[in-house]
Amino acid sequence: MGDLVSGLSVAGLLLPEAVAYSAIAGLTPGHAIFAAVLGLIVYAIVGQSRFAIIAPTSSSAAILAAAVASFPNADASERLALAFGLVLVTGFVFIVCGLARLGSLADFIARPVLRGFAFGLAVTIVIKQLPLIAGVSARGDPFQILISLGAQAGAWNLVSLLVGSSALALLLVFRTFPALPGPFVVLTIGIVTSLTTGLCGGSTACVGSIDIQLLTPGLPSVSLENWSRLAQLAVPMTLIVYAESWGSMRTYALRRGGTLDANRELVALGLANIASGLMRGMAVGAGFSATSANEAAGARSRWSGAIAALAIIILVALGQQYIAKLPEAVLAAVVIAALAHALDPRPLVQLWRLDRDQYVALTTAVSVLIFGVLNGMLIAVAFSLVAVLQRFSRPIIATLGRLDGGRDFVDIERHPQATTDPGIGVYRPAAPIFFVNCERIFRQVECEIAKSPGMVRAILSVEESDDFDSTTLEALIEFDTRLSKAGHVLYLARVKDQARELLSRSGASQLASSERCFWSVADAVDAARAAD
Repeated sequence: MGDLVSGLSVAGLLLPEAVAYSAIAGLTPGHAIFAAVLGLIVYAIVGQSRFAIIAPTSSSAAILAAAVASFPNADASERLALAFGLVLVTGFVFIVCGLARLGSLADFIARPVLRGFAFGLAVTIVIKQLPLIAGVSARGDPFQILISLGAQAGAWNLVSLLVGSSALALLLVFRTFPALPGPFVVLTIGIVTSLTTGLCGGSTACVGSIDIQLLTPGLPSVSLENWSRLAQLAVPMTLIVYAESWGSMRTYALRRGGTLDANRELVALGLANIASGLMRGMAVGAGFSATSANEAAGARSRWSGAIAALAIIILVALGQQYIAKLPEAVLAAVVIAALAHALDPRPLVQLWRLDRDQYVALTTAVSVLIFGVLNGMLIAVAFSLVAVLQRFSRPIIATLGRLDGGRDFVDIERHPQATTDPGIGVYRPAAPIFFVNCERIFRQVECEIAKSPGMVRAILSVEESDDFDSTTLEALIEFDTRLSKAGHVLYLARVKDQARELLSRSGASQLASSERCFWSVADAVDAARAAD
């Protein structure tokens, strides 16, 4: 019974959202509706999550539109073929990643990047819906649309404004009752209002007829050169769709004590997208709003999604002519309401309070607004990787002291009561040592040693490093040689097995010996004391 109720509720949410997201992607509603049906059915067969709802999302729709727009010379039929080709290639990328066991793929996009991307994307899409509510035409990037809207303020359609704002207000009220299919109720009210007042063709624009003649499977007609280009565009599409989907799936799995195999989910998403692409549907993923609605409605298994797919088919079959009468202003309100959670600034404000990664999130949001969805996301991912490398390249080197005469060693700047031994310096980099930062770390330790007259023995704690790359190994051996020539002895502490074995194989047998390489800082200090 729970699956039946949740399936019907989800169908009431997905149908208006599918129509709305097709508008974002620049496609007719049928492409999104069939994508939702196929995504739900395929995932019910091969997926794992009992709450995930696999259907078109605002992110996938926006990226699909941006990707197709990167082919400016393509005509209308070619753009359709390119869109469906991209969905197919994205599905194959998903499957390849799943078979290659790349379930950690989403980890390459940091959460601040996702939050900034979601916020920037939401602002972009919401701004693009405003002309529909105002009943005017405005195109371009978000800034151009806002300027155009301001210039046309005198031409705004008051009826369209009233319809759109009323629908949005009602949708926001329904958000306080997640178990209820608010979008479907508002869609129904909008259609009834349109039919009884004659809005369509008069004072406001409506969706129009839905093309459902999409049931013939096949490959789109795309040139070999364009297939190559689509393969490049499929990578960011896969990253964003998977990051969004895995976040939704994992959140509800953890909440309900379930477990998921990330690699199987990759394959499931791949099969769903291939099925959608073959049937000329949009890209699909697990959106947060639909997944949360499914969980709130009491779903008990994956079959709630299959029930939702069947309900969508029935609704479209019975109400196709009525959906055509849906005012576009109501559709725009559905889109804005669906993105309301992404417009919440609190996750971004929290980053500023923590003073961590706020500039990554801000750069992501601004990049999406200025450079577009696709380029903005690529810039944000690159920026986040650069930020990580910069952080690791300038690690803090802590000087350690013994705490309360025991075997614990802590940063003496944070713990002034910790004591040090004369002639012995203990140093700990607060980051893994690798090719980016090894030279800087070793030079900084040498500077610390030079500041301490009488320092004879230096201990380097490498607890943050599981292993050494070849550059780090060579730099470490050179560092040991320089200290030796200056009359100092280097000891290594907290050395992991792989690093020990590498030191031995490299020929640095003395540095890797049990006399200079230790499991703990305390053992290294004791050895340095005994050597005096």
